[in-house]
Amino acid sequence: MNDEQYMREALREAREAGAEREVPIGGVIVCGGRIIARAHNLTEHLTDVTAHAEMQLIGMAADYLGGKYLNDCTLYVTVEPCPMCAAALAWAQLGRLVYGAADPKRGYTLFSPSLLHPRTEVTAGVLAADTSALMTDFFKQQR
Repeated sequence: MNDEQYMREALREAREAGAEREVPIGGVIVCGGRIIARAHNLTEHLTDVTAHAEMQLIGMAADYLGGKYLNDCTLYVTVEPCPMCAAALAWAQLGRLVYGAADPKRGYTLFSPSLLHPRTEVTAGVLAADTSALMTDFFKQQR
């Protein structure tokens, strides 16, 4: 699979989040060519502001791998991570981050572009139109 195919899997998770009235952000973590974790935002369901998709994924992947470092893994997430998630990804030493839509209001690059681990490779804008449209549609429905 390539970046677009994995991002489509992340979009499936994001749509599930939206169906559950969560902000539609979803993701998958890939390691060794296999999806080892998939999750979406659960902040409303869990009444926990830290229950972002990325935070869920870090825990799932670490549990699957039996260790806290994700240096051989790629995270595909539909929207640019916030600073909290980016810092957690730095602690996990994520190997690669791929995200769809930029978040000009709360994305980590707005606050600290160097927040990720120095060795983390970043690819931005994969299926950005699709991921952005999902967010726009969700917030239009909320108003």
